[in-house]
Amino acid sequence: MTNKSLATGAILALLSVVLGAFAAHGLQQYVDSGLMDDKMLRNFETAARYQMYHAFAILICGIITKVQTESKWLHASFWLFITGILLFSGSLYLLSTRNVLGMESWHWLGPITPLGGVAFIAGWIMLALHAMRTK
Repeated sequence: MTNKSLATGAILALLSVVLGAFAAHGLQQYVDSGLMDDKMLRNFETAARYQMYHAFAILICGIITKVQTESKWLHASFWLFITGILLFSGSLYLLSTRNVLGMESWHWLGPITPLGGVAFIAGWIMLALHAMRTK
């Protein structure tokens, strides 16, 4: 899991930077045109920020695997962080830009966002369990 988690974390961090820059420089035109409002832009930025936090968490999982043996807790943490990014950040990206993308009716994405938050929380719990159970 070491190289996979390090590569995955690095790629997700890279995408977070790209999407954050897109929010800062590319989405303002849609706010100005009325297709997005300031809250939607802030939600997009929140998605990028949480993606970066959890990309770092995935990198931490990879680093831990380099110095310790892998555990089911660490493996679960890795997958929960990825799931959280997909559900939490992914749904916020789409919700924030649904008017721009022509998906105005995609309100059903709203309930998916908290599921991603739960995955993040569970991932941190698994990482803590790994730390407490590893010598």
